[in-house]
Amino acid sequence: MVDYQIDKSKKKVQAIDYNSLCPVRNVLDRFGDKWSILVIVILGGTEKLRFNELQKCIGDISQKMLTMTLRKLETDDLVKRKVYPVVPPMVEYSITERGGTLLPLIENLTEWAQLNMQGINAAREKFDVNG
Repeated sequence: MVDYQIDKSKKKVQAIDYNSLCPVRNVLDRFGDKWSILVIVILGGTEKLRFNELQKCIGDISQKMLTMTLRKLETDDLVKRKVYPVVPPMVEYSITERGGTLLPLIENLTEWAQLNMQGINAAREKFDVNG
């Protein structure tokens, strides 16, 4: 979301990017997509995985999407990429210490979802009927 603020001293309009100012929005924007949390959970449950092993664990993710997800997580120091100088190239991925700190939070969210999913589904059905 971008708002605009008028700087009266300079008689200019300046854009305010709230996503960059709000740490919660910024972080959720980075790993709140369909695949990132799943990658973090899988890597958190193992010491390291090669790209193909990780892709098999997920199942229905494309190579391109997994590559993009891993790069984003690596950029934020949530996942570590280690390249071995062999032919063909061998690359392993592991969770970083920072990424590991997310695991208890993800577990709490998982527990909450399991406890509340039945009620959420009922509320959705009620809304659809009355909506």
